Amino acid sequence: MTRSTPALLLLGALAACQPPAEKEAANVADNGANMLAANEADNAAEPQRSILRPEVIDQPEEPKIEPVDGVISFGQSPMALDDAAKAAIDALLASPAAKEGGPITLRGHSDSRGNDGDNKVASRIRAEKVRDYLVEKGVPKDRITLVALGEARPIAPNAKEDGSDDPEGRAKNRRVEVHVALPTVLVPPPVEPKPAEKP
Repeated sequence: MTRSTPALLLLGALAACQPPAEKEAANVADNGANMLAANEADNAAEPQRSILRPEVIDQPEEPKIEPVDGVISFGQSPMALDDAAKAAIDALLASPAAKEGGPITLRGHSDSRGNDGDNKVASRIRAEKVRDYLVEKGVPKDRITLVALGEARPIAPNAKEDGSDDPEGRAKNRRVEVHVALPTVLVPPPVEPKPAEKP
C-alpha cells in the first residue's frame, strides 16, 4: 500500500456515509413545504389576534359631536311654524349636539317690506316661535339665545332687477337660522391638598 491509500479509504468511507446532494436538497425542500403547509393550516384554524390589549381594540369608537346649523323657513306662513318648519326643527333636535345639551342660538330674519323697526320685531317674533316649539319639545329655555336681525342679512333679493317685487326672494328671507353649538364641558378646579396637621 502506498502512503495515500489510507487517505483515499477515509474519503471513500465518508462519501459512502453521506447521502447524494440532490437527494438531500429534495428532502430539505419537501420538509420545508410540509412545514409551511402545516403552519398555514395552524394559522387558518386559529383566529387572528392583536398584540394590543383586547380592551383597547374591542371598545367602540365614540361618535364625534359636531355643531349643527339649520334654517327654519317662514316663507309659506310669515309668522307661524308650518309642518315643514316643525320637521326641520325636529331633525335638528335629533342631532348629537342637541341631545348632549349644546347651547342653541336662534337668529331671526325678515324681508325688506315695511320699516326697519317693524322688520326687527317680526324677526324676533319668528325666533320666539322657534324657541317656543323647542321648549314645548323639552329643551330648557336657558339653553336658547334669541337674536333679531330684521332685514339686515338677506339671502335672496327682495326685489327684481327692474324694481318690481320678488315674492320668492322675500319668502326666502323670512327665516330663522338655528345654530346648535357643542356642549359646554365643565372641568372642576383642581383640589388643593390640605396642609398636614402638626402634632
